[in-house]
Amino acid sequence: MTTRPLTIALAGNPNSGKTTTFNNITGTHQKVGNWPGVTVEKKEGRVTWNGYTLKVVDLPGTYSLTAFSMEEIIARDFILDTKPDVVVDIIDASNLERSLYLATQLRELDTRVLFVLNMADVMRARGLHIDTQKLSELLDVSVVFTVGNKNQGTESLLRTIVELAESGKVAPAERRVKYNSDFERAIETLGSCIAKHAGNRLPYNLRWVSIKLLEGDPVVQEKVRRRLGEDADEVLQEALRIRGRLADFYDEEPEIVMTDERYGFIAGIIKEVLKSSTEKRVDFSRNIDLVLTNRFLGFPIFVFFIWAMFQLTFSLGAYPMAWLEAGVEAVSRLASALLPAGMVRELLVDGVLGGVGSVLVFLPNILILFLCIALFEDTGYLARAAFLMDKIMHLVGLHGKSFIPLLMGFGCNVPAVMATRTLESEKDRILTILINPFMSCSARLPVYVLLAGTFFARNAGDVIFSIYLLGIVLAVLTGRLFRSTVLRGETAPFVMELPPYRAPMVRGLLIHMWERSKLFLKKMGGIILVGSVVIWGLSAFPRQSDTVMRLDEKLRVHRTDLEKMIAHGAQADRIAIMRDTVRSLERAQASERVRGSYLGRIGRWISPVFEPLGMDWKASVALLAGFVAKEIVVSTLGVLYATEDESADAKEALSKALRDSGMTRLSAYSMMAFVLLYVPCLATVAAIRREANSWRWAAFSVAYSTALAWIVAFVIFQVGSRISGLV
Repeated sequence: MTTRPLTIALAGNPNSGKTTTFNNITGTHQKVGNWPGVTVEKKEGRVTWNGYTLKVVDLPGTYSLTAFSMEEIIARDFILDTKPDVVVDIIDASNLERSLYLATQLRELDTRVLFVLNMADVMRARGLHIDTQKLSELLDVSVVFTVGNKNQGTESLLRTIVELAESGKVAPAERRVKYNSDFERAIETLGSCIAKHAGNRLPYNLRWVSIKLLEGDPVVQEKVRRRLGEDADEVLQEALRIRGRLADFYDEEPEIVMTDERYGFIAGIIKEVLKSSTEKRVDFSRNIDLVLTNRFLGFPIFVFFIWAMFQLTFSLGAYPMAWLEAGVEAVSRLASALLPAGMVRELLVDGVLGGVGSVLVFLPNILILFLCIALFEDTGYLARAAFLMDKIMHLVGLHGKSFIPLLMGFGCNVPAVMATRTLESEKDRILTILINPFMSCSARLPVYVLLAGTFFARNAGDVIFSIYLLGIVLAVLTGRLFRSTVLRGETAPFVMELPPYRAPMVRGLLIHMWERSKLFLKKMGGIILVGSVVIWGLSAFPRQSDTVMRLDEKLRVHRTDLEKMIAHGAQADRIAIMRDTVRSLERAQASERVRGSYLGRIGRWISPVFEPLGMDWKASVALLAGFVAKEIVVSTLGVLYATEDESADAKEALSKALRDSGMTRLSAYSMMAFVLLYVPCLATVAAIRREANSWRWAAFSVAYSTALAWIVAFVIFQVGSRISGLV
């Protein structure tokens, strides 16, 4: 038995069920990061099975192993350089011909390959039958059937992986694609030239290197230059000479001819192994699409789904949110009771628990939002949404493919901006990046839930939906403006595969939801905690002023009088009046302390900018702090109002303080609109700079979005103030 971990690479086409298979194998034992040097997501997981430790790497989904996209290069380089023990090719069994193109390229890499025919249930429903024994014989590969979304066949898959890894089997040369005689002679000639000049300096199969050079693969050309140095010139010149001769003879580029040869090879395999039943089968996905992608019904249904998502996020999330509020409040009271009065207690109770706790309570809402997005993705509806939005996206000067990064922005703008690298046109990519921050990310959701719940309790879900809709409308208008000015150009053509509908797997949904929510929790212990402590420090110092000292003395006297009244059994109404007086003095003291603090001075300095929007200095400071992370807007308000009403739970105290501060429904809506549109968080700005490869575009995004936010909030508040009944 091998004691070292076995490295397993999962390859496959997009929508083949590769990620579902990865989740089935690894469960929650996953870590997500980026591939070295690039922003494409990397997933790894470890699992122990029958005494073997498997390190499973989920490669980016690709249709081939050419050098046309970053995903293809990453997948190919990982297999070539890491040399995994087994490459598991996840194949859509219901679309065998398309999937086998990637499979034939994997076979050319001389790696141990295992075919997983996934979605076997869909294949059978379409009346198809695959002769797995014949397929295994023709390509000399092991073949396993699975139904990923039902977790069927996972045990058989793990067993076959281990058997293949332990066998030491090497793929035989005769089971690869055989090109026509001209190309085979060219491959042999070039291979001899490479062997002569390279020696042992190229750690790759020479036939594969010859094929890639004949195809003009720029990445392989660079690898040859780097490894062979001066000898590379002879090899590359010979490849160029042979390419030219083949192109002249066939009147086509060699890579086109070789692609045709591969498809011819695949057609022969399909003829041998795939049988179709004469029984007429119902295409389930096509029948659903008759409704969901209907030219008249499709878009209203899509809008309803999005509206329902936000209604569910607010209404269903209210229950666990109340439980978390009670928990945070209980911890705060316990800390207040155990710790002596002083700066340490203030830091812990008002700074840490008041700031972090005020954001933590919104975790259920964010979990539900991510669950809904995962549901759209796993069922196959996300691709339909892109298809439906294609015409609307053309109004922006984009196509439906850009809608997927925009929809991802509802979860987090950082990976959404990173996802734009799948767009072929640079102008399309820049335009999608610039309007992406208008898609309201989950970090803004706590602000909406707080303000909508406080001022629009009965219609909170509708109000939040209208804010998201406002972002979409402004993204369309902004995109149209940019396309006709700074980013002029034609819209690239759009072709997108519509995968079959699938029943989502509960385990997979929960894993997706948890992976995305972990980022929120990491923020809680990182940037939000630090931000809350900094905000508390700015609000707590300087410690005293003449006004605060006078209020402190007055409060001490009234507290003493209250204690005496209670001790001597004074009338209940007199005790109640004195208790109200003490609470009023406590609020006045806390308010004056914050007003005289460094934070209060900053707030009063910038408040003239925000007063026309209906916001006081505390809201101004919260918005300023939100540049680091939008969740800090809520935690800042939580710190500013933390000590003003200790008789109620944290959220209710904050809601009451907001109402008492003079904020109205209109100014609350104005603030939500400002939070929606103004400068994206620091991490998003960094992602924009990285993906747009320019600080100029990042600075433009910051300036434009903040200016637009002020203008929109100004119009909402000033126009609304003049309409009877809104204030």
